[in-house]
Amino acid sequence: MTLKGRHWVALWLTFLLLTLVWVQARQTAALVSADQLNNLRAARAALEASKAEQTARIRAAKSRSVLVPRAESLGLRAAVDSEIVFLELLGG
Repeated sequence: MTLKGRHWVALWLTFLLLTLVWVQARQTAALVSADQLNNLRAARAALEASKAEQTARIRAAKSRSVLVPRAESLGLRAAVDSEIVFLELLGG
């Protein structure tokens, strides 16, 4: 039994329909992936901004203008030059 003309047309139309459905599914998946990528980029930007803010806060907390008053409130004082000893590493 050979396929007649109308069968070939139906076969080609079915193939075309399946191909178009496949392309549409790929494009939908690509749009979802692009949306997820944009969300991740926004989250990364927010995290980098938070990191920069935390780094600035740490840098400010380590400054002498903050540490000296806190140390003095605990009864500590800064060392004078005669109290500082430099140790050398031997064999290095």
